[in-house]
Amino acid sequence: MLFFNLTFINKTALSADVHNSKHQTVILAGGCFWGVENLFSKLEGVSETQVGYTGGTIDNPNYEIVKTGLSGHAESVKIIFDPQKISFEKIIKYFFTIHDPTQLNRQQNDIGSQYASIIFYTSDLQKEIAQQVILEASNKKIFAKPIVTQIVKASKFYRAEDYHQKYLQKNPNGYNCHYQRQEWIF
Repeated sequence: MLFFNLTFINKTALSADVHNSKHQTVILAGGCFWGVENLFSKLEGVSETQVGYTGGTIDNPNYEIVKTGLSGHAESVKIIFDPQKISFEKIIKYFFTIHDPTQLNRQQNDIGSQYASIIFYTSDLQKEIAQQVILEASNKKIFAKPIVTQIVKASKFYRAEDYHQKYLQKNPNGYNCHYQRQEWIF
């Protein structure tokens, strides 16, 4: 009996390490980060969101440099989620319903590399699942055009300035080009 309990404790500890205290992280870029964050913050199983900048070439970027497109960063949303409540696959499928993954470096009126569609994965499993979701959407012809969403290993996430955090919650009539499109659900 003692051996069984020790084995159970070790498996529990290992599971906690693998799942980062039962939560996982992904960083998504899908145009202006205000709308992406707003929608994900309301999603069941998502425990935290932050907007920021990912994937660029300079340290400690700020909005003034990112908005020019010269830093190489994408406006992105760091999403902490509970995989017991929502799977990574569902996160990615939801992501594809709230922005247009067929637009290269833009979302509606927002144009530039800082508005690219990118999945910044934090594990090899996330990368595989993202690839499978894109293949499934392509095979089912969910979108009229090819998906241009990049799948990139997560690099350093720089938290955006405070006034960007939860922007649409603080400014409900603020600019937003994100909404869930029923025709893109799969």
